[in-house]
Amino acid sequence: MNARAETVLIAGAAGAIETIVELPEAAPRGITLVCHPHPLFGGANSNKVTHTLARAALKLGDIALRPNFRGVGDSAGTHADGAGETDDMLTVLAWARQRWGDLPVSLAGFSFGAYVQTRVAQALAEAGHPARRMALVGTAAGYVEGARHYETAAVPATTLIIHGARDETVPLANVLAWAEPLDLPVVVIPGADHFFHRRLPLIRDLLMRAWRD
Repeated sequence: MNARAETVLIAGAAGAIETIVELPEAAPRGITLVCHPHPLFGGANSNKVTHTLARAALKLGDIALRPNFRGVGDSAGTHADGAGETDDMLTVLAWARQRWGDLPVSLAGFSFGAYVQTRVAQALAEAGHPARRMALVGTAAGYVEGARHYETAAVPATTLIIHGARDETVPLANVLAWAEPLDLPVVVIPGADHFFHRRLPLIRDLLMRAWRD
């Protein structure tokens, strides 16, 4: 964690939401909320893909927020299948706006966290405050490992969607089936598995290129 970072506990509907907050060296240009993979399968805000997304946003001048979902670390509550987690992420964003003002919001997520971010984006759009940009990595969609099923929401056409060609948890075919009717391009990384082993620098570079103004 860098010197301009802190861990805070934000009051949410189920109790505290433990959140790592990282600040850029210069005046912030925006707020990026980053969501981690499934909490029942070891997901936490320390996940390497999640950390990579946050560091890229930080390099671009955004405040990077990495909350722990319910029941992870010092976050209160229990897993809520995405609905409670969506509410918590909206609470974190409201807290950030109170602290830093109405900065542009970006959303990034990995696996289950990407699925949650599609719900967050939908809620923000319905409230008349759409996210400026999105990046979804290894997005949970359709039937995945463990007999779970995700009805993943539509996202803007400008969303950066990254998936591994050899993803063993969320098959690439699932994401393509979700993206095709929405005319969403998908960046496929050859040889990459779900956790993008040895591909993290590529994830960072793709996000920084897509989000650089």
